[in-house]
Amino acid sequence: MKKCIITAITACLLIYGCRQKNNDNMNNPFFQTWNTPYEVPPFDQIKAEHYIPAFEEGMRAQNAEIDTICQNPDTPTFANTVEAMEYSGALLEKVSSVFFNLLETNNSEEMQAIAETMAPLLSNHADNINMNKALFLRVKYVYEHQQQEQLTEEQRRLLEDTYKNFVRGGANLTDTQQERFKAINQEIAELTLRFNNNVLSATNAYRLIIDDTADLSGLPANVTAIAKEEADKNEDTKGKWVFTLHNPSLLPFLEYACNREKRQEIWEAYAARCNGGTYDNNEIINRLVNLRIERARLLGYPSHADFILEENMAKTPSAVYELLLQVWKPALEKAKQELALYRQKAGTENIEPWDWRYYTELVRKEKYDLNQDSIRSYFPLQHTLDGMFSVAEKLYNIHFSINKDIPTYDKDVIAYEVIDNNQTIGILYMDFYVRNSKASGAWMTEFRNQHQNPDGSNVIPVISVVYNFSKPTRTTPSLLTIDDVQTLFHEFGHALHGLFSRCKYQSMAGTNVARDFVELPSQIMENWATHPDVMKMISEHYITGEAMNDELISTIQESLTYGQGFANTELIAASLLDMDYHTLTAPIDIHPDEFEQTCMNKYGLIKEIIPRYKSPYFKHIFTDAFGYSAGYYSYTWSAVLDADAFEMFKENGIFNRETASKFRSEILEKGNTMDVMQAYVNFRGHTPDITPLLKNRGLK
Repeated sequence: MKKCIITAITACLLIYGCRQKNNDNMNNPFFQTWNTPYEVPPFDQIKAEHYIPAFEEGMRAQNAEIDTICQNPDTPTFANTVEAMEYSGALLEKVSSVFFNLLETNNSEEMQAIAETMAPLLSNHADNINMNKALFLRVKYVYEHQQQEQLTEEQRRLLEDTYKNFVRGGANLTDTQQERFKAINQEIAELTLRFNNNVLSATNAYRLIIDDTADLSGLPANVTAIAKEEADKNEDTKGKWVFTLHNPSLLPFLEYACNREKRQEIWEAYAARCNGGTYDNNEIINRLVNLRIERARLLGYPSHADFILEENMAKTPSAVYELLLQVWKPALEKAKQELALYRQKAGTENIEPWDWRYYTELVRKEKYDLNQDSIRSYFPLQHTLDGMFSVAEKLYNIHFSINKDIPTYDKDVIAYEVIDNNQTIGILYMDFYVRNSKASGAWMTEFRNQHQNPDGSNVIPVISVVYNFSKPTRTTPSLLTIDDVQTLFHEFGHALHGLFSRCKYQSMAGTNVARDFVELPSQIMENWATHPDVMKMISEHYITGEAMNDELISTIQESLTYGQGFANTELIAASLLDMDYHTLTAPIDIHPDEFEQTCMNKYGLIKEIIPRYKSPYFKHIFTDAFGYSAGYYSYTWSAVLDADAFEMFKENGIFNRETASKFRSEILEKGNTMDVMQAYVNFRGHTPDITPLLKNRGLK
């Protein structure tokens, strides 16, 4: 099917040819000024056939701009070389931001076919710029003579990054090496796209069909209602219940279903995704890891991890391992204690991975008289969202206003204007609900980064936050678990990072910071999500309208460190797996199952827990969409920062405007315009301490 679509697209391009080009351009939204509020994308006008012509024209236009820079007879300067490069490629950026964001949220076979066509072409385009000798010589001249210009701190930072990006992009390689480097990048682009598509397809392909009410025993009513509505979408399952591998369906089933065989069935389907069969990712993993090794060695690095970490706060693999093992050891011990408790509760030594969440909930109910279903009743999405916005208003004096005139890419997406001091500083899209065309997980992204035009006028950001929460049913609103609430706040923290950006250059703005720093603004927001004062604000029972009482909030606070053995062990296990793949220094024939098992045995992971992501569906490290290869540790590294930073809010008051203003000015507004560790020290007054993290997670 995909080949047919690609062939059809190519044929159409050949048929229309140059004669139709002007007419096509007139009808293509990417070639027009967007007369939408705040010039957001006109999603209702953009069709699949518009992308390839826009990509092609965007690459052609940027090549012409690069040629102009290279042919400039004047002595290279920051303005005529580095800044000119920064402002090149506007059309390509315009189409790329729309296409690749919708590829994750509104995927289809047609979109996948376009991506497969464009991935190698875009990779080659980027490589041609990075390996343009004339362009590199001009950048190098500016870099070596920068003392002759009066550059701002942000301009010096952009110059340094531009020069390093050329070197890291192969500019110093020989012609033969550059050709191989390009081939590697193209193949990586194609493989990561295939990996991503396989995970989405495998996740959507599975359905657990229940036709006996006895098999629903233990499941909350709202969970079965959602499964009933899912079943009623198809004639073959009407009157039954359907559970899927999307988290809002999968996790409640594992937590509450009394039928152990059914729990095993859905868990094994979840854990086996892309490990063989139609959507097998094993050979892709083998090839990707080896290509990354080869590319790193071409550039003079021992491993892919060394290459990646050079630009992160951690700097070296040894620093990453040191941090991870500091958390791993107490987390694993706590997980073993949890296992002993669950064995006692079950009356058997035989606890399997599909049992873990079930007994976690049973013990939680027994120990704290809590269960996720009763807690969920207090967090209807709309009220919790309004409460979260109120937190931001208290901290930063900003406001969120729905604008229904702003076009969106899906009927369930809501567009907000973000208003600060009576001025709109950004547009925020909120995309809440699970759908088959959307990748799993949650993330923040940009349709447009904040930046300044060459004339100095400010361009406001267009930010999108994507979740996969359960949809409302006919009788029940979308209800959030505590984990969902934390996710809601987490991604909103990323959004604030993008919205508050005050940078001149787009490539330096917002979340374009070191990977192990970017999670600080998101993870610190989770501290508000579970603070007693905030839980009063964001909770409202969807039937009675009552906020959580103090006793329930206190009980939840006591329970927050419960289950942290499992939570931290599965997280760190995935981080260690990522590092073990990417610290390999020589080509190797990898069998992911065997590699993963060897890795986990080395660290002593118990068989009842698997890494948060098993290799064949570990999208963070094997797709470019997430870009966390040799970087999944970042969640833990940033957790050290956020726990330490929040101590300052606790010391001064969690809604203290002065502290919030300092966090905004020193962290959220800066982007990548200065060294991020220095930015942190400027806010906190000292380098980060790991102690608050260990205490918060009950590991010390």
